[in-house]
Amino acid sequence: MIPRLSLIERDRAAIWHPYTQAHTASSPIPIISGKGSYLFDEQGKRYIDAISSWWVTLHGHAHPYIAEQVGRQFDKLEQVIFAGFTHLPAIELAERLLKILPVGQDKIFYSDNGSTAVEVALKMCLQYWYNKGAPRKKILAFEHGYHGDTFGAMAVSGRSAWTAPFSSLLFDVLYIPVPTLENIEATKLVIKQHCQDIACFIFEPLVQGSAGMLMHSVVQLDELLVHCRNCDILLIQDEVFTGFGRTGKIFAADHLVTKPDLVCLSKGLTGGTMPFGITSCCNQIYEAFLSEDLYKTLFHGHSFTANPLACVAALASLDLLETKYTQDNIGRIDAQHKGFSAEMSDEKKILNIRQCGTILAFDWYDGSHPSYFSALRNKLYHYFLDRGILLRPLGNTLYLVPPYCTSEEDLNYIYGTIKVALTDL
Repeated sequence: MIPRLSLIERDRAAIWHPYTQAHTASSPIPIISGKGSYLFDEQGKRYIDAISSWWVTLHGHAHPYIAEQVGRQFDKLEQVIFAGFTHLPAIELAERLLKILPVGQDKIFYSDNGSTAVEVALKMCLQYWYNKGAPRKKILAFEHGYHGDTFGAMAVSGRSAWTAPFSSLLFDVLYIPVPTLENIEATKLVIKQHCQDIACFIFEPLVQGSAGMLMHSVVQLDELLVHCRNCDILLIQDEVFTGFGRTGKIFAADHLVTKPDLVCLSKGLTGGTMPFGITSCCNQIYEAFLSEDLYKTLFHGHSFTANPLACVAALASLDLLETKYTQDNIGRIDAQHKGFSAEMSDEKKILNIRQCGTILAFDWYDGSHPSYFSALRNKLYHYFLDRGILLRPLGNTLYLVPPYCTSEEDLNYIYGTIKVALTDL
């Protein structure tokens, strides 16, 4: 007979959680259900999910409309190989996305998560130059960037403690700082010196999420992108985090004049209901692979490429995203964040308060520089959990990325709890 163990005992016996060594101070919390912006544990305690469960949940948990649409699709077709076959949800989703993606995006390539969406984009760019008979081997990327945990995605992310065990196996990348008035001319000069060997530039637009919600200027980013385009460098815009309304517009690209050649999407793509990844590209890239020569094929595919259930979930999430209700909520959250930022601008424990759309972040000053390994992280995490708020600080950087259904009252409760914590801690 299987022993009757608690959820915690069963979890501890079987599961290896992310960041195990970093957070062994407590056992994982068994979550039984979710509804809207709330999560409920097995004791019935309610938590406000203020980080959208790792930035994925757009419309709240267990949204009835998405559940209904996925359920209907499950009764018709749950999975089919996407090599040599197609299906209506994949076609409809590609058509819908191409209407709202930045101008110049012409083709959709399906995969299964953010890291693989990035891997696909990198392979497309490198093979683009290979197929043209003019191979380029170098990738341009921002310092402190994060693009995923698979090897290619790690290689183009900033070098850090996360990548140290694999450093000798990662390919070389030309790193540049995020553009500012002070550094942009020097950065452009560096790019010019290497441009003949740079295949592409991959970047997180406006917000570097995992680096600590670091934010940079629209104006300087546009200037940098124009320079890269003039140097014939392909542009990969990683919108895995920033896509689907997080920056106040559907895509961060909508803030920019210069449009990318490729876009990577995941996280909020299905409204947070299931894993899914997309890499979109322009016809120029697509046409470099059209050939009678088999060796010019993009040899990349996944068992769950264009999974019908994921496609339907994404279509349902787009339906919700485009409603006036959701757009009004995005605007309200943006305005509430701005009000709180102004209110906290003179608070001595809060440094570098920054905000972009529904994303709010600040550094909690404890006498040391911001660091992911700050001892303050666990204190903050448990302080807010005890008060029914799920926040997951990046060291001593605290941030909010709430689902769009989060109420005005719940946001005010979170802000108020932060104010009290400034005194308590």
